[in-house]
Amino acid sequence: MISWDFNAGAPLLPAVAAHLAKAFAETWGNPSSVHQAGRTSRKRLDAAREAVARRLGALPREVLFTGSGSEAAALAVLGGFRARKDPSRTKVVTSAIEHPCVLGAVAQLERDGATVVRVPCGPDGRVDLAQVTPQLTPDTALCSLMWVNNETGVIQPAPEVARACQARGIVFHCDAVQALGKVPATLRECPADLFSFSAHKLGGPAGVGALINRRGVPVSALIPGHQEDGRRGGTPGTALAEALALALEHAVDRQEAYAVDVAALRDRFEQEVLARLPGTAVNGAGAPRVANTSNLRFPDVDGEALLIALDLEGICVSSGAACASGSLAPSHVLKAMGLSSTGAQESLRFSLGEGSTGAEVTLVVDALARLVPRARQG
Repeated sequence: MISWDFNAGAPLLPAVAAHLAKAFAETWGNPSSVHQAGRTSRKRLDAAREAVARRLGALPREVLFTGSGSEAAALAVLGGFRARKDPSRTKVVTSAIEHPCVLGAVAQLERDGATVVRVPCGPDGRVDLAQVTPQLTPDTALCSLMWVNNETGVIQPAPEVARACQARGIVFHCDAVQALGKVPATLRECPADLFSFSAHKLGGPAGVGALINRRGVPVSALIPGHQEDGRRGGTPGTALAEALALALEHAVDRQEAYAVDVAALRDRFEQEVLARLPGTAVNGAGAPRVANTSNLRFPDVDGEALLIALDLEGICVSSGAACASGSLAPSHVLKAMGLSSTGAQESLRFSLGEGSTGAEVTLVVDALARLVPRARQG
């Protein structure tokens, strides 16, 4: 099987898998308990928190473990807005191409009475900083922008927006789920107040994410409880937190080599597909992109049918955000870029990762060269 859906989830790293097999048996104690087993879990949880903080340029107390990247982002948007220091600030600024978890959170705030501005992107899939900054008005409480788009791989101006918000006293949330391990993505480069990410995009397990909640930025809990300094109720999974820290460490250490190695494969893949299937287009080709992501449009081809045909050949790709799998609705990201519903449904996302090979490129290109003309013939 060829897995080219790393943006949905990366295979579990061997070192992480080995750690989990051992850690689940060793860390059964509740970190909130005062007995020996609880203290052991607490010590290890604190060590994982320190490791994450060190890698991202945060303080340990600023690291808040969650059940997923989506939960971390929703907590940042909903919790950050609801806990705002100035209740007269009722505006939220985001983009039209955010992940569904962020779009869903801002829609909920809008229903509750907030004013929401969704800044459009250009045809290349990139949000223009010049369109964001005029929206950062004195009545703005919070701005949320992803660093890297999950569907196109286009790099967004999150660091610049973070600094603009900082200068205006506006809380800034960065969805860094697709950025970590692909660009130098720490709080030193992007001084966000709230910074969310997940483990399973990095080779860690699904079911654990984190929110960096900078000191002095209040956040209202979505899940009541005393854990995580009252910001997120529920017993944290010590083994999962350790696994997240391990995966993050690996991703940060490998980022530079990853960018070079994977970019060479992705670029070769696009060049060969465009040469063998004239008319194919790269969505987002005109903007800076991370090394691993290629979103291709195959005119006159049903993308879902092509996805299934590739799957039958043992090739795993995606038609958009993983959380929208099975939906017949066209990608909101591609439509925001100006594609029609038909054009969006003619597109597939190919996301490579660590372990992808040149042999896989050849196999995928050959499969597309056979399957796309067949799909066009009906």
